Amino acid sequence: MTAQVLNPLAAFDIDADSVTPVDQDWPAMAPGAGYRWLHLDINNPATATWVNEHLPDVAANALLQAETRPRCDLLPDGLILNLRGVNLNPGSAPEDMVSLRMWVTPHPIVSARVRKVWAADALRTDAVEGKAPRTIGQFLAALTHSLTNRIEAVSLELEENTDELEEISAHGRSLSMDSLGNLRQTVIKMRRFINPQREAISNLANLDTTMIDANELTLLHETNNRTRRIVEELDATRDRLSALQEHLDAERNQALGRNSYILSVVAAIFLPLGFLTGLFGVNVGGMPGLNSDLAFTILSVISVPCGVALYLIFKFAKWL
Repeated sequence: MTAQVLNPLAAFDIDADSVTPVDQDWPAMAPGAGYRWLHLDINNPATATWVNEHLPDVAANALLQAETRPRCDLLPDGLILNLRGVNLNPGSAPEDMVSLRMWVTPHPIVSARVRKVWAADALRTDAVEGKAPRTIGQFLAALTHSLTNRIEAVSLELEENTDELEEISAHGRSLSMDSLGNLRQTVIKMRRFINPQREAISNLANLDTTMIDANELTLLHETNNRTRRIVEELDATRDRLSALQEHLDAERNQALGRNSYILSVVAAIFLPLGFLTGLFGVNVGGMPGLNSDLAFTILSVISVPCGVALYLIFKFAKWL
């Protein structure tokens, strides 16, 4: 009855010779020297009940907590490993990363997720085809490698998008503020999760445990180096985007300053003319030309050379 209620996303007994699907007796250990992998959906209400009944409290809390960050903590009873993967689910943004929570012991591995993690699903597909990693160390190495591959692909795409924006800027074309801002936000979100993931994988690669042999630790070290390189690439991409933003802001400030300067000069040229026309526009007795039909023409003719003279003064003073 428990099997039907729990309904795990994946359940396999795996050893050196075979991969056997499991459909009952979930808490039992894998036979022989192999291990059992249970992959659970946290959205299923039965998952919390099963986890609280069959796992230590610290493991249950780690698998069921609402918010997680990448971590790797070796405890006397097992290993708590939380990792993140890019969100490749339809209609989702890759930087809205999905979490994979795991409780790893010498025999059972219990993993849980809220949203689909494509790296874990790829391992499930391999298990269905009988090609699952044969040891716990190989499982962890394959999982971290798969997660890193997908993260690296997204990181490279962000670099290419940044290259395109730099090329647009280099050719003097107008940059889209929305495109630049969205790309910066994507890089920042990615960086926020990838750096702690690098630390988690680094801790995993340096564990002193019999669950992972020397060859498997070498694979984990390689994945750790790739994750470190991704963090460095994201840092470089973030800095390039910041430089583009600063360049764009400088161009806008320069254009604003130039336009403001031109408006100030124009206002300065017309200020004396405005004073002159204002002076002759007062409606009081004694103003010259009140009774002359040529007064307006004379005033206009006088204003033209005044304006030209002011322009030449600004030009020779190098204010224009």
